[in-house]
Amino acid sequence: MTAKNISQSDEPASAPLSGEPNLRERILVVEDDPAIRQLNTQILILSGYQVDAAEDGAAAWEALQQNNYDLMVTDNDMPKVTGVELIQKIQAARMALPVIMATGALPEFHRYGTRQPAVTLLKPYTFHELLTAVKEVLAAARDSLEEIAPARNWRIQPLADRCRL
Repeated sequence: MTAKNISQSDEPASAPLSGEPNLRERILVVEDDPAIRQLNTQILILSGYQVDAAEDGAAAWEALQQNNYDLMVTDNDMPKVTGVELIQKIQAARMALPVIMATGALPEFHRYGTRQPAVTLLKPYTFHELLTAVKEVLAAARDSLEEIAPARNWRIQPLADRCRL
């Protein structure tokens, strides 16, 4: 089974809740509970994000092979591939993907030799907590990318202008 793209078009179902569209940012929601998966997906879509959903870690791994994501929000206790196992695969593949672990019980990441994700949300969490975590993790990811690559409007001064012989 593969991840399912929930958003029907490039436009969100309604006006973004955040006040600023995030249509460039694509999120993968990985959750085996259909009700939680649907709620998380819908709140993110209504906030202006592009969202795909996967019902377990195996489907999420397939989606990660086929698509680029800016963020993954995953449960841990799932059939086939757990959230921790999925994070291990991502780290082993050297994918630069921020992760939010949204789970009922906090796994001991060090026990699995896995780096802990950027944020862990313990269930039950509110939509506000989810959206705040998403915004903070995406902002941190953008900031770290700007340290590596200059902003688009950044101009490189020609070498001849910088060096005088």
